[in-house]
Amino acid sequence: MNFFDVIDKRQSIRKFKNKKIENDKLIAILETANSAPSAGNLQAYEIFLIRDKYKKKLLAKASYNQDFIEEADVILIFCANPSRSKHYGQRGEKLYCIQDATIAASYTQLTVTALGLGSVWVGAFNDEKVSEIIGDRSLIPVAIVPIGYPDEKPRKTSRRKLEDLVHRL
Repeated sequence: MNFFDVIDKRQSIRKFKNKKIENDKLIAILETANSAPSAGNLQAYEIFLIRDKYKKKLLAKASYNQDFIEEADVILIFCANPSRSKHYGQRGEKLYCIQDATIAASYTQLTVTALGLGSVWVGAFNDEKVSEIIGDRSLIPVAIVPIGYPDEKPRKTSRRKLEDLVHRL
C-alpha cells in the first residue's frame, strides 16, 4: 500500500475481531513508533503495551466506559516523559514531550493501517486512573490506541475544506 493509500484508508475503528495480531506485525508497529521524529531526538515518551484482559477492563473504565477498548487485541498507551526533555527547559517539559508522544502515536496509527489492522485514537480518559494502571505518576498519559483486526467498515468522514483550514500570509 503506498503512503497516500494508507492516509486515505485510515479510519477510527471501534469494533475488533477476536483475532491475535501476529508478533511480526506488532514488532513493526513498535519499531515504527520508535522511528518517529522527536525534539532533539530525545524520544521523550514511553509506550505501555497491554494485552491483559483485566487491565484492558480497567483501562476501558478509566476511559469513561469506552468498552470497545476491551475488544482490541493490543492497547498501546503513549505517555509523555517530561524528565527526558527537561534539557529544553519548561517548553520541553510542557510541550515537546507531548509532541513526541503524539507523533509516535500518529506513526503507529499509520503503520497499523498499512498492515491491514485497525485502531482508534482515544483521548478521553481520566489521567490519574491511567497513571495508576501503568504504575507511573511521573508520566503524562497522552493517547490510548487500541489495535486489532477491524470488525467494521465505518463510512468515510468529511474533512474541512482547505480554504477554511489553510491561511495564507
